[in-house]
Amino acid sequence: MKIICVARNYAQHAAEMRAELPAAPVFFLKPATAWARSGEVPFPPFTGRLEYEAELVFRIGQGGRHLSPREITEVVDALTVGIDFTARDLQARLKAEGLPWEMAKAFDGSAWWGLWCPIPPDWENIPFRLYRGETLLQEGYGRQMIFSVGELIAAASRYFTLEPGDVLFTGTPAGVGPIYIGDTLRAFWGETCVGEVYIVKSE
Repeated sequence: MKIICVARNYAQHAAEMRAELPAAPVFFLKPATAWARSGEVPFPPFTGRLEYEAELVFRIGQGGRHLSPREITEVVDALTVGIDFTARDLQARLKAEGLPWEMAKAFDGSAWWGLWCPIPPDWENIPFRLYRGETLLQEGYGRQMIFSVGELIAAASRYFTLEPGDVLFTGTPAGVGPIYIGDTLRAFWGETCVGEVYIVKSE
């Protein structure tokens, strides 16, 4: 299983990060060990600022290479809401030094996603939301993406062979911010809670 992630795919998020809009999709990978399968995310000891990024996540059902843009249901078979966790202070330092920043994005427990849901025809108009307790942290829609899921799949398959079971994180809307030990995060797809995440102290 590969976890394929997209950077800067929502204009408002790019703006809040003071980053330019990309001319083409920008990808990075997380290893399978990044998956926080249990729903518990240890706060990494190497960061003082762990941030959440809620995203729509799609599961690859029919893979391949060099795919052309097509109906997403020909390639993906389910969607859900996930969280891309980022060690923001570490990422900032690595960027400032001109170094790769996988350490800030691909560490163990840096990716979580909820229960898989079928893909309705109007999925782009259904909101996804992230809450801390009862406080809304983020809200977004698929229609707000700069690059569509079809475009992302086609672009990603130029570089990586897509395999059944791979997951595609499609970028985060505005509103990213810090989380703390003891926080409980709840992810919603429409009115359905697809799962909860618990931020725990690292052992």
